[in-house]
Amino acid sequence: MAVKLRLARYGAKKHAYYRIIAADESARRDGRFLEHVGTYDPGANPAKVTLKADRVQHWLARGAQPTDTVRTLLARHLNAPAQA
Repeated sequence: MAVKLRLARYGAKKHAYYRIIAADESARRDGRFLEHVGTYDPGANPAKVTLKADRVQHWLARGAQPTDTVRTLLARHLNAPAQA
């Protein structure tokens, strides 16, 4: 079983927000997942990202592969200081 860190779409039509999840790579986009590890709201200005850093590190240490979009979000927000 290969695990991916990827986005799952939630929200209303034209007002999407995303959960960052750890899921088996064969699972559907919005289907079964192993754990919810964060959120991404592109509609906020600036875009809002929240992460459970310890759980993200847990999955990465166990070989989970982030998708390109999630990899970018992690690079920008995982080690960034909290902004007020």
